[in-house]
Amino acid sequence: MDYLILCLTALVASGLTLFSGFGLGTLLLPALALLFPLPVAVAATALVHLANNLFKLALLRRSAVWPVVRQFALPAAAAALLGAWLLGLLAAMPPLFSYSLGPRPAQVSLVKLVIGLLILGFAWLELMPSLEERLRPVGQHLALGGLLSGFFGGLSGHQGAFRAAFLLRAGLEKEAFVATGVACAVLVDCARLMVYGQGLWRGHLDLLAQAGGLPKVVAACLAAFLGAYLGKRLLGKITMRAVRLTVAVMMGLVGLGLAAGLV
Repeated sequence: MDYLILCLTALVASGLTLFSGFGLGTLLLPALALLFPLPVAVAATALVHLANNLFKLALLRRSAVWPVVRQFALPAAAAALLGAWLLGLLAAMPPLFSYSLGPRPAQVSLVKLVIGLLILGFAWLELMPSLEERLRPVGQHLALGGLLSGFFGGLSGHQGAFRAAFLLRAGLEKEAFVATGVACAVLVDCARLMVYGQGLWRGHLDLLAQAGGLPKVVAACLAAFLGAYLGKRLLGKITMRAVRLTVAVMMGLVGLGLAAGLV
């Protein structure tokens, strides 16, 4: 039953988040946290997330717009280093407040509250058709978008919503939007993992191995690969408007979850 729940979650999340460009870790971490202690679940999520992004890049690399990747991802990778370094300084900061939602405890930190409110703002703008033409020039500021996305990606791991908000305004076709976002995500992931330190991840991976979680991680990776493959097959059958709506809804959900301390 554990394998069934985990694989279904990974498959559906991977297929859905192919269109939005973010959200796999947000959806997968709660499922893994039901099976393992939180540090183990974090390590497992990181492994599945990175492996799935590399698989998606292999599937979609021909559609990526590499000049946009360079303009966006290089500043993003540099800012991710700063965000990850700042995370080390803020790690000991106490939460603003805590509460319980049924049996689940939630903690609201300053960092997550600010990020959540920013993401909600971008989601609201995306859902306002009257602002579409007015906001189109935002897509010209790819370096600024990269800095914002990379910094918050290094600080909290939530880079995708900001990346999508800017790439949506860059005038890309749907295939190019998805592929370019994946390429940017891989570069930023590699940058922030360097700062988090080998010791941190080695410790988590040791816990994962001791908990017997490696077979489950492999199963989740394979299910996520299948979800990404099926999502790519469906990509040609949906409109860019559907992609934009998916992105806006996902941004709203992630923003609410962060601001409320649930993710």
